[in-house]
Amino acid sequence: MSSSQQSEPPRPSSHTAPESPNGAEGPQPSRTQVIRVPRLALLGVGLLLFGTGLTAASWPVAMGWLLTLPIVAGIWVFRVRTVISPEAITARRFVGSDVIAWESVAGLHFPDRRWARVVLTDKSEKSLPLVRFDLLPQLAAASGGRITDPYAAAAAAAEDRDRAEAENAEDDGEQAPKEQ
Repeated sequence: MSSSQQSEPPRPSSHTAPESPNGAEGPQPSRTQVIRVPRLALLGVGLLLFGTGLTAASWPVAMGWLLTLPIVAGIWVFRVRTVISPEAITARRFVGSDVIAWESVAGLHFPDRRWARVVLTDKSEKSLPLVRFDLLPQLAAASGGRITDPYAAAAAAAEDRDRAEAENAEDDGEQAPKEQ
């Protein structure tokens, strides 16, 4: 073959994923998941600052305290997050934070469409800011198998059911000609 017909591997680009995530070469992808408020929320903080700034400027003595609202909202956007790593769960709230080791985790609880709560081995619960049920696949990937992914389990069960139905249909197809 001539060299013009030989295939060449694509050149690495900033738009392509790192090669060989199985660890053969290159850096390993991080399994740590950070769940935080999107930075686009700062746009809302800016609008809140604009609205409260106009009100405070029109009557500073009585309405000046309104300028604390966008400051509090901005701190909340930057501070609140849940970090899930193979070592521990870190829950940062507006005031305070908790580091929860995996050894003390008994399970997760999702009460009434609110943020998740981690159930500890001593039967107490702690909230996980911003963690919702739809983020369970990310949590499962970062936990190293300590949290199961219900979506993957449902997909595997459906695949097993489809495979069993196909085998039953195949068995029925083989048995029908024998009976005739």
